[in-house]
Amino acid sequence: MPQQSKYSNQQFEALMHDIVLALETHQAGRDLALMALGNVITNIFEHQVSDDQRVKMAEHFTQVLLKSINGTQK
Repeated sequence: MPQQSKYSNQQFEALMHDIVLALETHQAGRDLALMALGNVITNIFEHQVSDDQRVKMAEHFTQVLLKSINGTQK
């Protein structure tokens, strides 16, 4: 069953567009883009997730990322 998001497709697509545009504007290659996005993710975990939930949420995030990557491989 697909997971229902509390965010609209329009809101999500607008944010994704802005993030990709910023990476393109700065001509961020793969390594720089991944470093920057990794630091953004770390910052979110440090400032928006409580200490007692941080590891559990990071593990879940990692599992979802891996499923997403594996789902796109042919």
